[in-house]
Amino acid sequence: MKINWKVRFKNPVFIFQLIGAILSPALVYAGLSFTDLTTWNTLGDLLVQAYGNPILLFAMFYAGYNAITDPTTKGHSDSPQAMNYNEPKENGKW
Repeated sequence: MKINWKVRFKNPVFIFQLIGAILSPALVYAGLSFTDLTTWNTLGDLLVQAYGNPILLFAMFYAGYNAITDPTTKGHSDSPQAMNYNEPKENGKW
């Protein structure tokens, strides 16, 4: 799996998408919403609960995997064009 991680982490949309995708299954399982995560202890407790539940870990992994893969390319890798980017591509510009 070849992914241009350097460029992806320069894009705040990707970061928020990944965090949301990974945390959402744990929040649903605990019956919480993002607004309930008001302290670091609450977030830590949520992640500790998730670590003890295999199906929840699988759901978090699967959601993260879906956030990472590019559905516009065949397989699991970024396109050769995307692998050559140094910065996220601006909309409408080649």
